[in-house]
Amino acid sequence: MRQHDQPAGRGVAAEAVLAVAPVAGASVSTLGGFLSPETIDASDDTIARVDELQFDLGEGPCWDAVTTGRPVLEPDLRGRPGRVWPAFSRAIAESDDVAALFAIPLQVGPVRIGAIDMYDVRPGALAEADLLRTIALAAELSRTVLRQVIEENGLGEAPLAARPRSRRRIHQATGFVIAQLDVSAADAELLIQARAFAEGRTMAEIADDILTKRRRFTVQGGEFEEER
Repeated sequence: MRQHDQPAGRGVAAEAVLAVAPVAGASVSTLGGFLSPETIDASDDTIARVDELQFDLGEGPCWDAVTTGRPVLEPDLRGRPGRVWPAFSRAIAESDDVAALFAIPLQVGPVRIGAIDMYDVRPGALAEADLLRTIALAAELSRTVLRQVIEENGLGEAPLAARPRSRRRIHQATGFVIAQLDVSAADAELLIQARAFAEGRTMAEIADDILTKRRRFTVQGGEFEEER
């Protein structure tokens, strides 16, 4: 059974999740690493509140999904919980609408950027086919979400279009990141852009750091680490 209260988000990401998973509600959020905790999109106020509790308390399924890089599945959150989060478990027990809760990590290459959260009003496991479809969707949404966050904060490609040298340097640095993180060319460039966003610098400046070997990307626990 699905329910749709007042939308709490600002996009279609949550609706995409509901199209592949038979749950009551879903959200897409950023958290961990270089992105601040934020709900990007939510199908209803209930799942938005679930996100808010996890952000405020610093614990819950979405945090575990980002930390481990694996889905966190709680088909019977109150009756037979697989995990207990001291503060979050107490807080969510007050909600009669959340009986099952599932979190799927969002990541670009090896870098984890957030999670999909889903809830249902009755206890019950996700079917394997539904879980696999949601995991596949998470791979697509991860890039979309990261690009959206970067664009909304004003770090786009336009200023670099008139600077061929900068673009060449970025392409060269992309090759280094591909080798360092074992990602596609598109993901490598997106991660350079994300690093520039996180530091308030340009992609060209980050590229110069990479090419002069002042910086090397590695990943530990799904988060950027840099060897200098």
